[in-house]
Amino acid sequence: MVPPTRAGFVVSKAIGNAVVRNKVQRRLRHLVRDRLDRLPAGSLVVVRALPGAGEAEYEALAHDLDAALQRLLRTPGRDPGGGAS
Repeated sequence: MVPPTRAGFVVSKAIGNAVVRNKVQRRLRHLVRDRLDRLPAGSLVVVRALPGAGEAEYEALAHDLDAALQRLLRTPGRDPGGGAS
């Protein structure tokens, strides 16, 4: 049985106060939930919000997340187990 695809989030204090951090995390969680089916089964993904994420519009977060996932999925020679080569 293959484990489900999972995502984790890192939203540091550099993003803003607790209200802003929680808003960014909720937005990212919603965006990732819609994109989990694009990832291989059993994948573990960590999404780290950069300092500009607190002021970013929802559409900008979506665009940046899509670009990051595209780079991740087309990277040749990546280690799917996450270990160092």
